[in-house]
Formats: sequence, C-alpha cells, structure tokens
Amino acid sequence: MVRRLERRPPISPLTLLLLNYGILLGLLTLLWAVSVQKKDASIIDIFWGPACAAPAVITYFMVDGADPRALLLTVLASIWALRLGVYLGVRNLPHGEDYRYQKMREKQGSDAAMARWSLPRVFWLQATIAWFVSWPVQLGQYGAHGLGSLAFIGAGIFAVGLAFEAIGDWQLQQFKKDPANKGKLMTKGLWSWTRHPNYFGDAAVWTGLAIIALESPYGWWAVLSPAVMAFFLVAVSGKAMTERHMATKYPEYADYKKRVSGFIPLPPKN
Repeated sequence: MVRRLERRPPISPLTLLLLNYGILLGLLTLLWAVSVQKKDASIIDIFWGPACAAPAVITYFMVDGADPRALLLTVLASIWALRLGVYLGVRNLPHGEDYRYQKMREKQGSDAAMARWSLPRVFWLQATIAWFVSWPVQLGQYGAHGLGSLAFIGAGIFAVGLAFEAIGDWQLQQFKKDPANKGKLMTKGLWSWTRHPNYFGDAAVWTGLAIIALESPYGWWAVLSPAVMAFFLVAVSGKAMTERHMATKYPEYADYKKRVSGFIPLPPKN
C-alpha cells in the first residue's frame, strides 16, 4: 500500500499574512506615485479589487496550490477582482478624479499637500483594509483537503453576490446611456429592491469566500472579514458617503429611501 505524502506549507500563516501585507503596501505605494503624477487619487478605486485578490494569488503559489479549495478561492477572488477592476476602469478613467477625492484635494489646499496626506490615509489605509478583507482567501488555503459542503454553500453565496454586482452595474450603465434618463434617479431592476445592489453584492461575495474558508483550520480567523467589509460599505466609504451625495443631487431621493431597502434586497414598498 502506497501512503500519500502531504506537502506542508513552506511558511506559517502569520508569516504569510505579514508577507502579503508588505507586498500590498509596496504595490499601493507605487500606485500612489502614479496618482501623484496624474493628480488623480481616485485611481485607487480601480485597483481595490485587484488589491484584495493579489494575496490570494500570492498565497496560492506559497502554499500547496494543488488542492481544489486553494484553487477555488484563488479563482473566485480573481474573477471578482477582474470584473470590478475592468468595470471601474472603463467607467472612471475618462472622467478624471472622482468628486470625493476632489473634495479631499480642496480641503488639503494643494496638490503637494494632497500627495503627503493621501499616501497614509488613502493608499496605505486601502492596503490595510484590502489585506484584512482578503483573509478568507489567504487563510482558507491552509490545511486544504478537498471541498466540503461549506465550500459549495459559500460558492453559491459568492455567485449571488457577483450577480448582484454585475447585473446592478449593467442596469445602471444602460439607464445612463439613454438620453431620456439624463438627470433622473435610477429606481428600476435590482435598484428597486435595494438602493445599493453593488455594495450588497460585495458583502455577499466576501461572506461566501469566508464560508469556504471555514473548512480550513485557520478559517475561523477570517470570519471578521465580511463584517469589516460590510461596515465600510455601509457606514464609511460606500453607502453613507454615496447617499449624502445622492440626497443633494436628486430631490426625489428622500422618497426613494422610504420605499427601497438601504442594503439587503427586499420587495419595494408601495
């Protein structure tokens, strides 16, 4: 009888986490240098997805990536990151710096001050958040021994989240393309069930990945990841900031808020 020899990860989970964090800091520092040259700090948004997926790819090559769970986590994270990065790149790049970052730039008073301020408070902060959010796709690859029921449940939740993101973004894009909708508020399709189908989708994506990671012996450390993601999407840089802007832009937004769920999709109120 031939005994199968299991390949042990070459480095510990803690060492790998710290290595990934250092790499992310380095990559986003380079991106910051590009943003200074372009005078556009909002390019960080385009690279948010890739920044979250990069640790998965690095981990895949540092740990025994032959296991189906390691491959599943890496592929799913990469699909999410590629779709989001391409969508935001096509949407944002032709229009210059986003209004949120323009306000930050105005508050700092000069491009030089914005450059000094944005490195730790935008780019390094985003690197830190992306590193923590991506714990499921890092720690979930350790101790991998095939796919269990949690992996299929998590993949299903991931698929729902990705669909909400992709369909919601597509519906909004088609709505804006119609000249008849200029100056109007999008309230149709998924946007009639939740005011933020893309943010809900993000939260569902990382919840699904965290559930897959629970099959790893280190996966329990990753359960805070979707909670942090949801917190930032709802209370910090996502829903809260967007809704303040939308309320000033669209007079009908107050009525829209009364009828449509703020995050979790629910049937609209009459």
